[in-house]
Amino acid sequence: MVVSNRVPVPKDGSTKAGGLAIALEGALKESGGLWFGWSGNIVGDASDKPEVVQGGKITFAVVDLTQQDYDEYYAGFANRALWPVCHYRLDLVQLERSDTDGYFRVNRAFAASLARLLQPDDIIWIHDYHFIPLAAELRKLGFNNRIGFFLHIPWPPSDVASALPAYERLLRGLGAYDVVGFHTPLDVENFQQCLVREGIGQPMGPNEYQVDGRRIRVEPFPVGIDTQAFARTAVSGEKNALVRRTKASMGDRDLIIGVDRLDYSKGIKQRIESFSCFLKSSPAFHNRVTYIQITPKSRSDVPEYKRMQHEIAEQAGWTNGNFGEVDWTPIRYVNQTVGHAALAGLYRMSQVGLVTPLRDGMNLVAKEFVAAQPPEDPGVLILSRFAGAAHELNGALLVNPYDTEACAAAITRALQMPLAERQERWITMWERLQTNTVGAWCRQFLSCLADSAAEAEEEPLEPKRARVRSRSPRRQATRA
Repeated sequence: MVVSNRVPVPKDGSTKAGGLAIALEGALKESGGLWFGWSGNIVGDASDKPEVVQGGKITFAVVDLTQQDYDEYYAGFANRALWPVCHYRLDLVQLERSDTDGYFRVNRAFAASLARLLQPDDIIWIHDYHFIPLAAELRKLGFNNRIGFFLHIPWPPSDVASALPAYERLLRGLGAYDVVGFHTPLDVENFQQCLVREGIGQPMGPNEYQVDGRRIRVEPFPVGIDTQAFARTAVSGEKNALVRRTKASMGDRDLIIGVDRLDYSKGIKQRIESFSCFLKSSPAFHNRVTYIQITPKSRSDVPEYKRMQHEIAEQAGWTNGNFGEVDWTPIRYVNQTVGHAALAGLYRMSQVGLVTPLRDGMNLVAKEFVAAQPPEDPGVLILSRFAGAAHELNGALLVNPYDTEACAAAITRALQMPLAERQERWITMWERLQTNTVGAWCRQFLSCLADSAAEAEEEPLEPKRARVRSRSPRRQATRA
C-alpha cells in the first residue's frame, strides 16, 4: 500500500503525474497494489470514507480536504515550513501555530481513513514530507504493520533541521517507521546526526537506531526512472508535432533546455543569470544557440511563488531585450506544462541540458535528459552539485549554481565538447541509469523493509502493543 499526498487517479485510461507520481506509478505497475492519498479536491465537508477507483493493476483510494485543512496542512506547514527548511531556506520559513496543529490533525484524519482499508499483512510505504507523522498515528490506532517511509526532498543537517516547528515531534514520528529512506548518503548522515544530537535515537548497529522502543533502519535509496521506456518515448517523440515545429524554428542553432517546476529551490533565476553571463562573455555564440526554459506554474496560492513567477519572466525579458536580435530570441520562457512525449523529444534534440537546482532531493529531469539522448550524438548534462542526482551521474559537468561565471563557462565547454568525450560521459551515465531504475528502487526499498521485519522477529526490542480496536473488513473493490 503506497501513500502519497497527491494521487493521480486515472481519467480516460491515463494519468498525468509529476516526478514523484511517475516514479510511484512505475513501481506500482510492476508489483500491483493500492495507492492512497489526497484527491486534489477541496470541499466544504470532507468525508473520512475513501473513494476507490480501479486502474489496471493499481487500486486508487482518495479522500478530499476542507479549505482549512488545505490552508494549514498543505499550503501552510508542509510548503511554508517543512519545504523551505529542508531546502536550507530558513529565510522563507513561515511559522504559524495553527498550521502546525493543522498538519498533525490532517495526518490523524488520513490515518483514520487509511485504517478502513488496512489488513494485518499489508506492507505500507509512505512518501514524502506531507506524511512524516502518519506512521505514529497508525501506531496509536494499534497497527503493527511493516511501515516504510521515503523522503523525496533533502534532509538538512541538525543546525538547519532544528529550525522546524515541532522538530522533536517530527523526529519521533520518523522513529515510528521500520525503515526510513533518503536519496543520498548525505541525507542519511544528516538525519542520523539529528537523532543522536537530540538524544532521540540510540545507535544499535550499522544504520540502525532505537527510537522510543522501536528499531528503525535508515538507508539511502536513490530513485530512478523507467530508463528503457523513457528512451523509447524520446525516439518516438521526435515525430511529435510540437517537437517538429520547434526543430524547424531552431534552424541550425544549438538547443539548451531547462525543465523545472516553478520553485525557488530550482535555481531558475541563477540559471538565467548564468546564461546571460554566457552570452556576454561568448559573443561568438550569438544567434547560434537558443535556451528553452519550460517552467509550469506551481503553488500559485503561495505568495512567494507568485512573486517568483513575475521576477523570472522579467529576468528572461531583460536578457532577450539586451542580447536578442530581430531574427533571434535567446530565451524562450514557457510557463505551461508540456506533454510527456513532447518533452522527451525536446530532450533528445537538445545539445545541452541545464539542471542546476540550488538544492534538490534527486531531480529526475537530469536522468530523463540522459536517457533521451541519441547514443551516436549525445548532448551534455550540466548538473548542480547540490542535486541528489550528482551522486550518481558522474559523467555530467558538475557546477555550483551560485557561481554565475563558472556556470557560464560550463555552457561554453558543453557546446564545444568533442563527440568522443560526449559519448564517453554519456555511456557511464547510461549504464548507471540502466541499473538504478525505478523498479530497482522499489525492490531495494521493499527488500530492506522485509529484511528489517525478519530481524525484528529474531531480536524483538519490546512486546508489540495489542490492537486497541476492531476493524471493518476491507471492501472487495480495494484489492486489485
